[in-house]
Amino acid sequence: MSPLLDATIAAVRPADPAVLAEAAAHQDRLTKPRGSLGVLEEVAVRLAGSAGVSPPPMPVPAALAIFAADHGVYVRGVSPWPQEVTGQMVANFLAGGAVANAFAAQMGASVTVVDVGVVGDLPPADGLLVRKVARGTADLSRGPAMTREQVVTALETGITVAADLLAAGARCLVAGDMGIANTTASAALICAFCGADPAVATGRGTGIDEETHTHKIDVVREALDVNRALCEAGPLDTLRALGGLEHAAIAGFVLAAAASRVPVILDGVIAGAAALAAAALAPAAVDHCVAGHRSAEPGHRLALDHLGLRPLVDLELRLGEGTGALLAHPLVCAAVRVMHDVATFDSAGVTDKEA
Repeated sequence: MSPLLDATIAAVRPADPAVLAEAAAHQDRLTKPRGSLGVLEEVAVRLAGSAGVSPPPMPVPAALAIFAADHGVYVRGVSPWPQEVTGQMVANFLAGGAVANAFAAQMGASVTVVDVGVVGDLPPADGLLVRKVARGTADLSRGPAMTREQVVTALETGITVAADLLAAGARCLVAGDMGIANTTASAALICAFCGADPAVATGRGTGIDEETHTHKIDVVREALDVNRALCEAGPLDTLRALGGLEHAAIAGFVLAAAASRVPVILDGVIAGAAALAAAALAPAAVDHCVAGHRSAEPGHRLALDHLGLRPLVDLELRLGEGTGALLAHPLVCAAVRVMHDVATFDSAGVTDKEA
């Protein structure tokens, strides 16, 4: 593949089983009924196993990276939004006017926007990283979306962006996206990695009508058929056949977080599809992921089930940008804070129930 990608994959290690057991035992000694914090207890134990220490480090500060790219499949009429909206929304992110900016400000997260494949040229701006691999992908319904060189370069981009954010002090990464028609590519990836039917995995994205939705399902089916041989060649070829440049970059982002034993909070269906690719390349990467929320997109549920992840928030969101993951970040912090601050029965002098 490439030295950087190979080294990153090789550095991904599973959660430490001894630390998982230690963290679970610590949860049971805290001054609360066992299991009373539900999924938050699982999150805290998960982050301890990921970090290799219990209690795990507080996942602050958080850094959101929004990977933006365009898609050749747009020409098939799968989205009602014009393609130039991708670049326009990037400008909105940089001006601080998007929902992701509002949520990031509320959560105290930094925002970095990465142009990994926007068709148009973007003017220089604070917070923008121009890492353009190509001006959008090819039409995945007619053949592979990317060349092998492009998919590797996009993966490497995600790896280097994550490494730079971690070097700057981030202790939790948040994966976001922007790209008109990227739910079509996401549905195709989910079908390929999960063995799902396009009619089940393909959603309405930004709000298409029934006729367009039926057409979108057909386009996903065409993409799977025309790229069948390539998808059978392995996960890297599946990603290059059906994914977007932002999917590949997010997959690299996830791999780099996992290699550094730092948690990455996944957003919706785009990040979920990218995480499927990352997990196919390095199965232990899932141990370092947290599912921020469950998107209204039907394919996202399939992706999360395949990854074995439980979403923290279910608010019928379908915006992308990292918004659902940002909303989940305070819950992740609260789960870890319990491990640090809550007294044990012994230390507080509280009588535990009889075993």
